[in-house]
Amino acid sequence: MAHYAVVQRILGLLLMIFSLSMVPPLFVALYYADGSHMAFGSAFLITLITGFIVWSPVRRISSELKLRDGFLVVVLFWIVLGSFGAIPLFTSKALGLSFTDAIFESMSGLTTTGATVITGLDTLPRGILYYRQQLQWLGGMGIIVLAVAVLPMLGVGGMQLYRAETPGPMKDSKLTPRITETAKALWFIYLGLTVACGLAYWMAGMELFDAIGHAFSTLAIGGFSTHDASIGYFHNIWVEGIAVVFMLLAGANFALHYTAWRTASPSAYWRDPEFRTFLMLGLIFTLLTTFILFLSKTYQDPGIAFIRAAFQVISIGTTTGFTTADYAVWPSFLPMMLLLGSFVGGCATSTAGGIKVIRFLLLAKQGLREINRLIHPSAEIPVKIGDKVVGNNVVQAVWGFFAVYMALFAFMFLLMMATGLDEVTAFSAVAACLNNLGPGLGDVAPNFQAVNDFGKWVLVFAMLLGRLEIFTLLVVLTPSFWRK
Repeated sequence: MAHYAVVQRILGLLLMIFSLSMVPPLFVALYYADGSHMAFGSAFLITLITGFIVWSPVRRISSELKLRDGFLVVVLFWIVLGSFGAIPLFTSKALGLSFTDAIFESMSGLTTTGATVITGLDTLPRGILYYRQQLQWLGGMGIIVLAVAVLPMLGVGGMQLYRAETPGPMKDSKLTPRITETAKALWFIYLGLTVACGLAYWMAGMELFDAIGHAFSTLAIGGFSTHDASIGYFHNIWVEGIAVVFMLLAGANFALHYTAWRTASPSAYWRDPEFRTFLMLGLIFTLLTTFILFLSKTYQDPGIAFIRAAFQVISIGTTTGFTTADYAVWPSFLPMMLLLGSFVGGCATSTAGGIKVIRFLLLAKQGLREINRLIHPSAEIPVKIGDKVVGNNVVQAVWGFFAVYMALFAFMFLLMMATGLDEVTAFSAVAACLNNLGPGLGDVAPNFQAVNDFGKWVLVFAMLLGRLEIFTLLVVLTPSFWRK
């Protein structure tokens, strides 16, 4: 039985900590005198007071978290955080969003999905624009991983939360001996890359405000922009190149970044089979897209065709969702191919969405093993990633994850069609949200205003499923979880 009082105490503490995230956009709004400061001031007070009310009755209760409690805290906090994160969006007069739209936008930002219901970004208050970017940055590495670094100071252990939050089949391995140090290492890498990305954008010609905002969403692999035209607004090849580099870095396993930094050996990247597959897939899809774009005369210059192809392939493949061109109207099978590429996503323990490269690599190797077993029925054929043999329990877990992922996708796809959307729009809307991608095809290519309220709640659920990698959320919804 979960220690509900301990869960309540942690939830209250984390909610009070989250209230501080309203302070930077409040100062941005005051600095630019854009009139949005009241929305953030009221959101700060409401979130802080609610957190105190939740925490106060159980503040003296202290007990070690069990794994089950970790799942509950993670799920509750993402739901509560997404709800309270919607307050400034809902109360802002400049936006005029309904309750459902505010929740959708907030959850999209926090889960780094990047799907939006807002248009006219170029004329919005800068406080609001900054807040959307910051939401993605906080969600990027996982707000709970940040909390892991401070939970020991609050009197509770963090390993259970880390295991519930961190994705991937190898997630029990730690970068450093202590879980707190692991969380700090992840965040220092994340912060360092964000600063480097922001400086690079600024030096390439972006205004400082835009550079900071786009650095937030690039490293979070979120895709929100401060302009309707996204990265295409800047018409700057250097900006596009910087975006590609940092999208690739954010889509790589952060454990690899740590290893490369700790050993001062960039060769650690190439020795990793998942990262090699990640780059190889990006190169293959880029060359194929370039060929189709040039052959169809979409772009007359092969160099421009390659640049546009590389940007969109990396952006969609890593589930970032930045755009420099309207890929939804590209010829032939390209739009659907790029969308399907988002199912693969980035590497495990990255900020990317999707099923993850390591899982697809394991699925492919398991498929080849089954073919070889038909030819050699008595042979013992192990599944290997590099030189390491992968246990059958891991392979079975990956197959189970893939089966559940596809089943949930099919179910939500049918639900979205039931709301009146056509097949392409419904398919791409679910794919964009479940894979935490953002832009879709059909009626949701520009934004998600075409989806009705029921459909938006389905997609919010899809975003949460994708961000928490299915099982973390589903386990809390099972009756056995609540039994003693």
